[in-house]
Amino acid sequence: MPAPTGCSRILQIHPTRRCNLRCLHCYSMSGPKERDELEVALLRDAINDAADAGFTVVSFSGGEPLMYDGLRQLLDHAHAREMLTTVTTNGTLLDRRRLDTLRGGADLLAISLDGVPDSHNVIRASPRAFERMSTRLDAVRATGIPFGFIFTLTQYNVNELQWVADFAVREGARLLQVHPLDDVGRARVKMAGEGPDEIESACAFVEVARLQEELGDQIVVHVDLIDRDFMREHPERVFADDAAQDWSSLPFSEIVSPLVIEADGTVVPVQHGFAREFALGSLHSSRLSELMETWRAESYGRFRELCRRVFRETTRPAELPFFNWYETLGRMAARA
Repeated sequence: MPAPTGCSRILQIHPTRRCNLRCLHCYSMSGPKERDELEVALLRDAINDAADAGFTVVSFSGGEPLMYDGLRQLLDHAHAREMLTTVTTNGTLLDRRRLDTLRGGADLLAISLDGVPDSHNVIRASPRAFERMSTRLDAVRATGIPFGFIFTLTQYNVNELQWVADFAVREGARLLQVHPLDDVGRARVKMAGEGPDEIESACAFVEVARLQEELGDQIVVHVDLIDRDFMREHPERVFADDAAQDWSSLPFSEIVSPLVIEADGTVVPVQHGFAREFALGSLHSSRLSELMETWRAESYGRFRELCRRVFRETTRPAELPFFNWYETLGRMAARA
């Protein structure tokens, strides 16, 4: 998941809710028994429309995208439209057959790693999740596909970041992305109250800075938190600047990013599960190009006012400067 910025032009696609695991923090409530899935042709059209609208990256997640039969077709189609591709996976299904599917199709493979083995297994609700993931990494390296790890930050695990970073460097990862637990999906029930508070977020921000200095150019370490002072100086990064009211001439990718396609066809701004009050609509009813233009004319003003309202509230003086913009915006949207 990208850092909150109006500059990244990312289309996130969740083609299926099928998954071999049933993780405690899953934002999409995915699992082995879920069957929501989108047709390849529907998503191919959406990629075309997104490319025409200026989006430059297609990110595939889930569910487990490796369980989606049309994944390689969509990766190739995104490349044909000169878009970069990323695939986020729990890593347990990265056998040679699936890696052959990804080779030449995925520009970056993002693998979930939620702490030391025991912690990872608890969050993944599987006693062998870490073992099954880690034993796949030799084969991943052999493909030459660039890969990184995504670490879910909770109220209790910032102390495990050093171990995670050391593991990532040892395994040859190029990226370690630290993402705070979001209070959405299954996490709202199974991990209620375990999201990092402002103190833990500040500790994580400092720890990430320390790790980056320690590890140098061995790996990029990034945390999905934003500094209130930075945001106050750059409201355009969170769609909260005093932009002109005529948005008709701007590429859609410049007025909303990320843009998210969920496994039931619903299209929302910013993140999976965003309040339906601000949804663009469903791909089952209209093409993405039509949804974007209708939303631009009828709903973008309300979305921008939401961003400005959250901006005003979150940039007030505070003892600690770091917070999760995505989670805060989503929570405020749900209350709107």
